[in-house]
Amino acid sequence: MAKVTGLKNLHVVIGVLLLATFYVSVCNLLFAEGSLLHVSDYTVSLFGKYLCYALLALAVDLVWGYCGILSLGHGAFFTLGGYAMGMYLMRQIGDRGVYGNPDLPDFMVFLNWTEMPWYWAGSDSVLWMIAMVFIGPGLLAYVFGMLAFRSRVSGVYLSIMTQAVTYALMLAFFRNEMGFGGNNGLTDFKEILGFSLQSPSTKLGLFIVTALVLAVAYIVCHFIVNSKMGRVVTAIRDAENRVRFVGYKPDNYKVWIYVVSAMIAGLAGALYVPQVGIINPGEFSPLNSIEMVIWVAVGGRNSLYGALIGAIVVSYAKTRFTAIMPEAWLFALGGLFVLVTLLLPKGIAGLMPGIIAKLKGSKNETTEAKATEVKS
Repeated sequence: MAKVTGLKNLHVVIGVLLLATFYVSVCNLLFAEGSLLHVSDYTVSLFGKYLCYALLALAVDLVWGYCGILSLGHGAFFTLGGYAMGMYLMRQIGDRGVYGNPDLPDFMVFLNWTEMPWYWAGSDSVLWMIAMVFIGPGLLAYVFGMLAFRSRVSGVYLSIMTQAVTYALMLAFFRNEMGFGGNNGLTDFKEILGFSLQSPSTKLGLFIVTALVLAVAYIVCHFIVNSKMGRVVTAIRDAENRVRFVGYKPDNYKVWIYVVSAMIAGLAGALYVPQVGIINPGEFSPLNSIEMVIWVAVGGRNSLYGALIGAIVVSYAKTRFTAIMPEAWLFALGGLFVLVTLLLPKGIAGLMPGIIAKLKGSKNETTEAKATEVKS
């Protein structure tokens, strides 16, 4: 029965996601500006950013909701994936930069660099970019996971360590000597795969691609958590010592789920950069990683679709609050987290079963009333 319910949830989530994507695309293409149904190019890019956040929340929920690893460093994986995409986009500028150098990005010319660093080699290839989006975050997660999980670091100590790694990377990437643009990061992108990033059709295409990637990632995560390995991971969350006692090695499972989560976060960062137009060390900020945890808490930990809902709801609230009361947003975010923790420990997703049950109950009552009227 639980498996059937899970499949129903999967079909519903994917269906809603694809229908929403189709609706936004149609309203953007077919309805003229000024129409009530028109969706502007700016809104399309904004929705695309929300979907990137939803993909990132999915990654956080995979390790926190199902494995019990409270990671406060997923901003590092997200940003590394973004830098991989940013490096590729910088190489696509060619001689159209401010300094007109066909070989070096503008920030390297400004810093009087005469040649490109070795780790930029191959960055003009889309295959290199795709590989690095997964290899960069995955390798960092593997090294950190092997050191931390095999040392049996857990709880708040692990959370602090993940945050420390993220903060260290932020300080490193702020330095001009690193070769990633320093404080300004990578920006002024022109095109992706030959398509102008300023074109409305490209923005819509990126939005659609992000929605499809999110759908595929959701399906992958759904089957991971419902697989045998996923059930072992959930058991580790609930009783790690018992899992170890019956012969499993929790460390290996933790490293595996952590690496998968990091790769999903890196993919979210790669899709985020061309839609926003910039990537800089500020994305490493520990505050961003804490905000990701809040998305999952608000939507519902241990619920994949809850993570999506939480990311979109909180991101939309941030957009509205920062426009109306920018100085009050952090207080509102903190208050939201406290209220959800106290009043909705299972998040928004925890309300869904009750709402569905009430709807079914009212539907059954209506059906019974109609049957009684027919009989009478």
